[in-house]
Amino acid sequence: MGASDLLPLLPLVLALLVPTTLFAGALLLSRRSPFGTASRVTLVTAALSVLAVTLHALFSLLGYGLRGQRVGSTFYDQIDLDLVSSAMLLLVSALAIIVVRYSRTYLAGESGLERYVRSLLLTVASVTLLVISNHFAVLVAAWITTELFLHQLLTFYRTRRQAIIVAHKKFLLNRVADMCFFAALALVSTEVGSLRIDEVNAFAQARGALSPPLHLATVLLVFGVLLKTAQLPFHGWMLQVMEAPTPVSALLHAGVVNIGGFVMIRLSPLMAHAAIAQGVLVGVGLFTAIIGSLVMTTRVTIKVALAWSTIAQMGFMLVQCGLGVWHLALLHLLAHSFYKAHAFLTSGSVVQTWRGASLVRPSRPSLGFIAVGVAVLCIAAAPFYAAFTSSSLHASPSLGPLALVLLMSFVPMISRALAAGRRAFALAALFTAGAAAAYFAGHAVFDALAPSIAPSIEADAKSSLEWSLVVGALVALFIAQTVLQTSPSGRFARFIQPHLLRGLYMDDWFTRVTFRVWPPRLERATAATPSSRARPSLYPRS
Repeated sequence: MGASDLLPLLPLVLALLVPTTLFAGALLLSRRSPFGTASRVTLVTAALSVLAVTLHALFSLLGYGLRGQRVGSTFYDQIDLDLVSSAMLLLVSALAIIVVRYSRTYLAGESGLERYVRSLLLTVASVTLLVISNHFAVLVAAWITTELFLHQLLTFYRTRRQAIIVAHKKFLLNRVADMCFFAALALVSTEVGSLRIDEVNAFAQARGALSPPLHLATVLLVFGVLLKTAQLPFHGWMLQVMEAPTPVSALLHAGVVNIGGFVMIRLSPLMAHAAIAQGVLVGVGLFTAIIGSLVMTTRVTIKVALAWSTIAQMGFMLVQCGLGVWHLALLHLLAHSFYKAHAFLTSGSVVQTWRGASLVRPSRPSLGFIAVGVAVLCIAAAPFYAAFTSSSLHASPSLGPLALVLLMSFVPMISRALAAGRRAFALAALFTAGAAAAYFAGHAVFDALAPSIAPSIEADAKSSLEWSLVVGALVALFIAQTVLQTSPSGRFARFIQPHLLRGLYMDDWFTRVTFRVWPPRLERATAATPSSRARPSLYPRS
């Protein structure tokens, strides 16, 4: 084996060193300075990630393709650094540095820091192993270990009853999801004869139509993803993990919960031919996005509102997967991760920002009139905006709906800016133009970088119907939110807001049913006496 055959393995070796270094750092953690060890380890792994991804891209440009040849190495077959894996590896490595540095200040003076840092490093190590894995079994095993170590972080304050209850609820859902994954692995192994992700994807692309067992396997995979991404009605644990430290919430919302979308994107060649599974993604994801967006408007607690935002955003990302716009789902995943990490770690300043924004009162004309007028202008301008930009975006059939949805999302901000004066409106208009340009530029870049995936005939035939359904539902959501904001005391608001305040009672029903089957053990939390260093449960820091 020559140097030209070994050279493509170098990025894979560096990528594998990332989880290895994190596992080693967790095992060799310094008791005197656990955060010092964690800071050094995360900096090293971030450098390894950047170097691995850079070398992989460079070798690909120079013709040393990682998948274009076979070198007969088992190690070579189990690791992959495609576009999705590379992006996620860089994302997780960056988040690890941020969360460790924030935790060092946030948890200063707490007891049990060694246990916290060890669980944090092991969680990040499991996630990095998951994102570079090219084998189904390794991916599922890494996902399970991620949830187990995250469970330790969620129960960091072990004397808080709410933390124990929420972790128990999440634990139950994860075990059901794991059973779905195990059944799916058995079906895929039987039908394809391999559990390597690249071979499964190639098998699906070559066959076109999936067999009934593979259709069932994709549906099971989707159900497992729905359970682990807090989709309705299995969302309650996401709202109640605020008993954990704030950096844990940031890691959960910005990284761990996005794994479901990452898995769907990695399996896009297989899922593109699974019309039933994609229909489930669109249906459940759209319902979750709409309900989550409406319920979020009724929340006054910043972090609970952010939790509902995560639920809705995960639903919309799964809708994009169900529609087959995989490059947009990846763009959404990366943007949402950085946004949600920033939102949680700066949640204190968010309170001040919200108070300042709440002081703005609409002048003449009324806010409702402005909102409706701007909405009409945006809807009328969407087709022209799409036609203007389509020449540089490969005339994607999804461009028109995306332009419409994007412009509708800016309407509330523009309406408030119009009410606040000319200067605020000018800044809002500038931000809108810049954000729209950045979004469509990202659309073009990810569309060019992502490999083309030919959908099945059945999936392609129903694509226009699904797009119409999604756009119609989002327009209805926009109208409902506009009515609630402009007429908070109107008939519609008086009818729906009491139900939205309780989250349509779905989590209450789910909690009663599951806790009858397997109630949580609260004896330790009840009997334990909070230490002098622990904070009272009435004032959780998260």
